[in-house]
Amino acid sequence: MTDTTITTFDLARDAFGRLVLTDAQGERHVGITPVRAFPLTAPGEGISLVGGDGRELVWIDRAETLPPQTRALLEEELAVRDFAPTLLKLHKVSSFGVPSTWTVSTDRGDTSFVLKAEEDIRRLEGGALLIASAHGVQFRIPDVKALDRPSRKLLERFL
Repeated sequence: MTDTTITTFDLARDAFGRLVLTDAQGERHVGITPVRAFPLTAPGEGISLVGGDGRELVWIDRAETLPPQTRALLEEELAVRDFAPTLLKLHKVSSFGVPSTWTVSTDRGDTSFVLKAEEDIRRLEGGALLIASAHGVQFRIPDVKALDRPSRKLLERFL
């Protein structure tokens, strides 16, 4: 495990678009996966670069300490991995039991998803919610109070 106060690695993409890490010893590791330690509470702190075998190769305390090109590659890869649309409005819920189909508007457009169980709605600090669809997509609600009244009423039936 390496601390990146002084950058001791290089990060690039190969011809196939995979992340390649070249470590301090000059060894190349292909197919690197960045993983946030605290994706919701501190997304820029504590990032692990994990090899294809699942072992951590580099620990990054703070992404802001990285060179701009390395940081841009890392943020690009994390954006794909951390896809979590923000739920803006609930239009309809198929039933007030589970499983149920929710029709919603998000910051990425309108969609519908299946809520398998009430346990798939997690409360986060500050009044935020994280809702997991049956397909594993995480929908965020940063502040339930910011939703319109009809959306809050639909949501309250599941909380």
